[in-house]
Amino acid sequence: MSQDRELQPDDPPLAGAESDAATAQPAAGASGCRTFSVWAPLASRSVDLELNGTRHAMDPVGQGWWRVEVPAGPGDRFGYRLDDGPVLPSPRARRLPDGPHGLSQIYDADQYPWTDEGWAGVPLAGAVLYEMHVGTFTAEGTFDAAVAHLDHLVDLGIDVVEVMPVASFPGRHGWGYDGVATWAVHEPYGGPEAFQRFVDACHARGLGVCLDVVYNHLGPDGAYLSSYGPYFTDRHQTPWGHALNLDGPNSDPVRDYVVGNVEHWLTDYHLDGLRLDAVHELHDTRAVHILEDVAARVRQLAEDLGRHVWVVAETDRNDPRTVLPVDKGGLGLDGQWADDVHHGLHVALTGERQGYYEDFGQPGALATVLRAPYLHADTWSTFRGRRHGRPVPDGVEGWRFVVCTQNHDQVGNRREGDRHSATLSPRRLRCAATLLLTSPYTPMLFMGEEWGASTPWQYFTDHLDGALAEAVRDGRRAEFGRHGWGAADVPDPQDPATRERSVLDWGEVGEDDHRKTLRWYRALIALRRARADLRDGDLSAVVVRHDEASGLVVVERGRHRVAVNLGADPVDADLGMSSTRGVVILLASDRTAALSNDGHVTLLGDGAVVVGPSTVD
Repeated sequence: MSQDRELQPDDPPLAGAESDAATAQPAAGASGCRTFSVWAPLASRSVDLELNGTRHAMDPVGQGWWRVEVPAGPGDRFGYRLDDGPVLPSPRARRLPDGPHGLSQIYDADQYPWTDEGWAGVPLAGAVLYEMHVGTFTAEGTFDAAVAHLDHLVDLGIDVVEVMPVASFPGRHGWGYDGVATWAVHEPYGGPEAFQRFVDACHARGLGVCLDVVYNHLGPDGAYLSSYGPYFTDRHQTPWGHALNLDGPNSDPVRDYVVGNVEHWLTDYHLDGLRLDAVHELHDTRAVHILEDVAARVRQLAEDLGRHVWVVAETDRNDPRTVLPVDKGGLGLDGQWADDVHHGLHVALTGERQGYYEDFGQPGALATVLRAPYLHADTWSTFRGRRHGRPVPDGVEGWRFVVCTQNHDQVGNRREGDRHSATLSPRRLRCAATLLLTSPYTPMLFMGEEWGASTPWQYFTDHLDGALAEAVRDGRRAEFGRHGWGAADVPDPQDPATRERSVLDWGEVGEDDHRKTLRWYRALIALRRARADLRDGDLSAVVVRHDEASGLVVVERGRHRVAVNLGADPVDADLGMSSTRGVVILLASDRTAALSNDGHVTLLGDGAVVVGPSTVD
């Protein structure tokens, strides 16, 4: 057990004061007593525990830690007063019933009656992920409401549900990246027990759960960590302000806070994986990087728990050292998001070339990202005005790179939050799915993508601070104003209608084109699962031919061939097969598609086909 992990009823009493306990350990020899510990080095005179309206003086026990033992139990409300100041919620509050400005509540996570005994987890290798935002997955926007649609994901063939951040933030609706209480589950989603019910329900259906967590910054409202100690430093800067203090004086407890939070989610909520947001903004000059510490702790947890647990990172560095083992000079994480694959596909599908898409309109870009996760591998980036990235070494498995054609960032950061379905035909959507779901990477779908959802996914907020709300609104308008859009053209993040427009319409699933698209996704995922070639992560074995004049793309995947026609006119596709004996069309967008003896097939505009052996070895 990590020393900084929040104490639970079955944990042994600590000999020191290493744990900032929000739900605390009963004190040895004192029936009904619990030990409350908090790291508050910025308190110069005193720290008091405020428990159910009664103040208890805490004792300093060294290195900025304070402790007291008092009678307490589940449901009790508490907070801390530093130097007779206002009562603040615990830095590691497990529950905040009234939001991040309110008191903490003792929640014993290990009292939940789990039913997933024997759950072995889901390995990242071979998995298909599904990114879900709980607040817009259903109209209710809760974990319990989401459970009603889990069977849809099972039928689709999903292996892991990737839940966007659930850490507590002020207000009801938001993306989750403005979380300020990283140990507490957002109450409007249902709170901690509802999240446990959700994970339990997923495991009962064979679905793994990965959680998106944010350590690179806190939201601007309700963040009290800096009142307690030097959690942040001005030695490094991020787009959101001061960086997390990972390498300066008093940074050891901050690092423990991060690693302990990783352990908290994986153990108390039985999660199968974590996705770390924007790790390039975790500035750490130490010899042992914080990500190496996280990776080591996750590997140890996998051994201790006897099940698969893993961690992937979002990073824009195009640096394969993120996933290389430590003994090969890497950080040892299990996987990383590879945005270059998205960008290459997006440009090929839409023709857009503005902003960072500029680099991906160059000849050969699509073919490159279909066989290697980085377009920029120590190569020139016009958008950045410099060389960028590092080549992926031979032997690094493709499944370590999580890729998509749509995700929350790439959809939601557009002016109108428009999905591909707003501008691309259903046939073209199926071409995109074909390339994604037969790739050597770990594919991830964005909720609703599988049926070509017509609902946008827009940038929405619910800031309670009026000045902050206005600043966010003005900032959004200014961002798009630089590209010629007027204020009226930019959806107001604070308008409740912006969130409401972003809620999935489940009634679409059975409608004609939506139903056909969903059927295509199901068939592709089933093929990927049945055919080892189509999920093989050996990047060196992938052969891609892209005729940019006609739009024909042919991908060789072992004994299988994948072909899509991104052009408007029919094309004769040479699948590059020496023999078609025993080979059949496994999936085709057009009934007219036929495989000739010399390995050719005619594809109509925006047509797709998957060809392979008639039987599985």
